Amino acid sequence: MSTTEPIRDLIKMKEFKNYYYDVKPNIRNYTLICLGINSALRISDLLSLRWIDVYDFDRKDFLHHVTIVEQKTHKKTTIALNRNALAALSAYLETRQTVLPDSYLFPGRDTHLSRSQAFRIIKAAAENTHFEENISCHSLRKSFGYHAWKCGTPPAMLMAIYNHSSYQITKRYLGIAQDDKDSVFLKINL
Repeated sequence: MSTTEPIRDLIKMKEFKNYYYDVKPNIRNYTLICLGINSALRISDLLSLRWIDVYDFDRKDFLHHVTIVEQKTHKKTTIALNRNALAALSAYLETRQTVLPDSYLFPGRDTHLSRSQAFRIIKAAAENTHFEENISCHSLRKSFGYHAWKCGTPPAMLMAIYNHSSYQITKRYLGIAQDDKDSVFLKINL
């Protein structure tokens, strides 16, 4: 069984993210991917989000933070919504005829999208943008950490963001490849 990988290449990430925006337009699927790579939430937590979790109906504006209790760890977590996440949510809201506060952000047939539906959405985008890596729902979460780490976020901070109990788990999430190690050696010229 192969390990799910983060999306390391930013150009490929953009193609993957925009597949449901430019190639096969589906704003719900686009928002799912965009929010997934910008929030570090597990797919189960992402799928259980409701409009009231991201939108203030009194002010008629998006919230700047999302606070949830993670399904897996039962720990409370708060994430800031960056401009890409907010732009995707805003575009998505414009396509919705009616939005009720308690309705799921990513509706499915009966309740919200299922994990298997989300997997098919993500896998289709990955296949159609010619990914050779093993991409799945968890790749969204891992991609966030990988790129945060590449931008200089300390691993201890990523461990706190992920709510991991050990540094070893966070280290695996980062998906550090040989080329990442090589770049360190090539930068250090003592």
